[in-house]
Amino acid sequence: MGSAVTVSGGGFNLDTRAPKIRISFVTKERLMLRAHLPSRPLYCLILVLLSAGPLSAAGRQSSDRPLNYVVLLVDDLGYMDIGANNPDCFYETPNIDRLAASGMRFTNGYAANPVCSPTRYSLMTGRYPSRVDATNFFSGARSGRFKPAPLNNRMPLEEVTVAELLKDKGYTTYFAGKWHLGPEEAWYPQAQGFDINVGGYHRGGPYTGKKYFAPFENPQMKVESPAGDHLPARLSRDTAAFIKDHKDEPFLAYLSFYSVHTPLMGRPDLVEKYKQRAAKIEGEEFGPEEQIFGNKPRRVRLLQKHAVYAAMVEAMDEAVGRVLQAVEDAGVADHTVVVFTSDNGGLSTSEGSPTSNLPLRGGKGWLYEGGIREPWIIRYPGVTKPGSVSDETICSIDLLPTIAASAKVSLPANVDGIDLREALEGGPLDRDTLFWHYPHYSNQGGIPGAAVRVGDYKLIERFEDGRVQLYNLAEDIGETKDLASEMPERVDAMRQSLHDWYRVVDAKFLQEKDGRQPWRPEQ
Repeated sequence: MGSAVTVSGGGFNLDTRAPKIRISFVTKERLMLRAHLPSRPLYCLILVLLSAGPLSAAGRQSSDRPLNYVVLLVDDLGYMDIGANNPDCFYETPNIDRLAASGMRFTNGYAANPVCSPTRYSLMTGRYPSRVDATNFFSGARSGRFKPAPLNNRMPLEEVTVAELLKDKGYTTYFAGKWHLGPEEAWYPQAQGFDINVGGYHRGGPYTGKKYFAPFENPQMKVESPAGDHLPARLSRDTAAFIKDHKDEPFLAYLSFYSVHTPLMGRPDLVEKYKQRAAKIEGEEFGPEEQIFGNKPRRVRLLQKHAVYAAMVEAMDEAVGRVLQAVEDAGVADHTVVVFTSDNGGLSTSEGSPTSNLPLRGGKGWLYEGGIREPWIIRYPGVTKPGSVSDETICSIDLLPTIAASAKVSLPANVDGIDLREALEGGPLDRDTLFWHYPHYSNQGGIPGAAVRVGDYKLIERFEDGRVQLYNLAEDIGETKDLASEMPERVDAMRQSLHDWYRVVDAKFLQEKDGRQPWRPEQ
């Protein structure tokens, strides 16, 4: 069947299964009760109810047991890198796709920043990273025409994390994988509410030992793997073991993959599989992109056909499947919330440019949609309907308040995110705006600036010279037509909202370099 593209509320749905018939939350009980109900006597109804099997795991929740939480965070995975979002995806992601089919998929899900550490901060705290000047990866200090804004390269210990909220309520808390939120052990996961830490420390990638293959030589992996063990497999096995060992108590399992971040390394069997597939794909692989660093050429990937990256995605998906199976095997799926997302857009303009985010513009390090729109899937037993899709605008700042509300925990002060319960139930969210602030020169060529989204419209403000761009995402998901000159009143209103927000979060901006002064917003 042909694919259909639907643009709605700034989002787009890609579906190869239309036309289709979907039955959501139809259990045996409900199906039989619906059939010939007026003609059945009461005792027959009772027999139906008693003989029917139990509700599916995704459709029931024990009222007397606290919820568990499994958070699956992938590094550098783009919105278009999973089959659930992209019917023409080059990479195979059957386990992630099944998770989407069992929960709710968001078409307008965002990271709080186009690079990793700031988004990770927002996921942990529910706050915009600009509040503590954690606005670039730790410690990115690349200079361009101007010096970047001051950068705080550690998540302050006084921040209240999602782990600390749940730990105070009796949860056992577990972290595995990439942390990248502080320069030394005093800022590692065990200092921020996690009882167990497997592999989380200051580095932003697996740069020690043999990198993605054992020996890993990671100081926070106390037990070394046998030679040749694959890092995503190791992290998922440890996470699965934690779930099995703690199935009788409330837990938070936070698996933060190092995958699919550079270095680009894949399992040889999977690399060979995708090399054969890539050889059959024709067309231009790369196209031009804006020039940021002088005259240095910069291209953006147009086609998904990087065999090594594909191998990394599939291996990560296998690891996701192992964790999801552990939830099922432990018998806790009926009271375990599962969240799947990424920390920034797919890497498309530098460092090997392994993936394409089209039709989204740009990628990691850019404020265009390719850099900040992410895969977002949430399965909340008894709340989300299997296979449901939401066009509501959500962000990484929403994870903590959503978990806090579902666990009946009070929020700390100055949380910026909101509880997503209404969207998870299929309704609208009470949200007017979202903001992004990136006063840095990214490794991927992104422009220092900020952005604000209001409804279908998104405004980008550039910090070198103060120029603005305005896009209607519902009509132009690729951000190809700048509407700023056509809609000056909308530009003024959105810009004022953005500047008001700068003051709220005490935003910092580019600094003078070689006697040149960068643009600054009026205070």
